[in-house]
Amino acid sequence: MLDIIRSDDRGSADHGWLQAKHTFSFADYQNPERVHFGKVRVINEDRIAPGQGFATHPHNDMEIVTYIISGAIEHKDSMGNGTVISAGEVQRMTAGTGVLHSEFNHSREEELHLLQIWIFPEEKNLTPGYEQTLFSREEKLNRLRLVGSRDGREGSVTIHQDVDLYASIVEKDKNVMLDDVADRRVLVQIISGSVDMNGETLAAGDGVQIRGEPAISITANDDAELLLFNMS
Repeated sequence: MLDIIRSDDRGSADHGWLQAKHTFSFADYQNPERVHFGKVRVINEDRIAPGQGFATHPHNDMEIVTYIISGAIEHKDSMGNGTVISAGEVQRMTAGTGVLHSEFNHSREEELHLLQIWIFPEEKNLTPGYEQTLFSREEKLNRLRLVGSRDGREGSVTIHQDVDLYASIVEKDKNVMLDDVADRRVLVQIISGSVDMNGETLAAGDGVQIRGEPAISITANDDAELLLFNMS
């Protein structure tokens, strides 16, 4: 079964410096039918104006994954990390017992475009932690590249939950597939382009919640980028 969340049906927020789209309930957008799916609590698509961002604020008991689409973000946290995360990089922060952090658009000229993802951890009060890894376009081209997993295999960032997170850039008319998922929950978020997936057409900003499908087949109608979550 495919449950599609069209881009225009997402929650939205216009803060001037921040243009945000919310797949699931977040801040002022509250939809009792879209609170979370499986282990994924938040998928926010944020566009942040040059030099703007989020001042220091707290998090706890959440796995926070940031996927940079374009631009670069400047990150500082109470663990002592101070870094810039650029397009193609994936950041994982385990909030655990509590962290403070800030995030700002590193550029004074270009917009920052990213996905911020919150995943429920498998247990509370984990020790806070941080990872940042670059996955090149070539690694993701016409394949599902594992970028996050419980065991950090294949060079992916470690997510403290039974979630395999894949990123893919699929060229027009090319296909990627994921098999043996009938007993899993799968969530797909289209970042750009258009794809046909298991008989449905999805465009940029669309998401789909999937249950009970034995396999996922994705064919690009034009060059497309996407994230796929495979979880218990």
